[in-house]
Amino acid sequence: MYIPRYFKVTDFDEIREFIQTNSFGTIVTTKQDKPIASHLPLELHKQGEDYYITGHIAYANPQWKTFEFENDNVLVMYQGPHSYISSSWYEQENVPTWNYQAVHVYGTASIMSEQELEEDLKLLLQKYEGQRKNPVLWENLSQKTKKQINGIVGFKIKIQEVQAAYKLSQNRNEADYNNIIDKLQNEQNPNSNQMAELMKKRLKNREQ
Repeated sequence: MYIPRYFKVTDFDEIREFIQTNSFGTIVTTKQDKPIASHLPLELHKQGEDYYITGHIAYANPQWKTFEFENDNVLVMYQGPHSYISSSWYEQENVPTWNYQAVHVYGTASIMSEQELEEDLKLLLQKYEGQRKNPVLWENLSQKTKKQINGIVGFKIKIQEVQAAYKLSQNRNEADYNNIIDKLQNEQNPNSNQMAELMKKRLKNREQ
């Protein structure tokens, strides 16, 4: 991923938090030199000194077959809020642009055992159901429902490289930066509003 120096993020703790917050990712592999992709809920785990991304895919989805032989050309993409930035918001004439957050993870994929998949599903349900009034947890499911595990394939990706870009108008002067926040806050667009909050948070952290 091309990342200008203003927007490059290298703090892994910050990147890890981003991945955990924006955990619905896109996984890209190749089959006979053709890229194929799936959009999936994914989780980040640490085992010893290594980090892994785990997830599952429908057995009917042929992409899982690209994981069978330790595919070392896996790309996982995560995206946060993004928004159009009008050049009319600047003090001086310039071109419009787009603000965004994106993380690319490269690694080696392999298929999980059924036991590993079951443990991963338990953690996934705990994460998304644990705080609900009537949580649907693995231990509460019927055997009939649990057997549906046969319709999915679990996988894990050992992380080899991480690239992160947070394009949040860091290259603009203070007046432009604050004006962009004001304009984004007034947009009737949830992504724009979220981008304004991210930019305000960055400004607050910089001032501390």
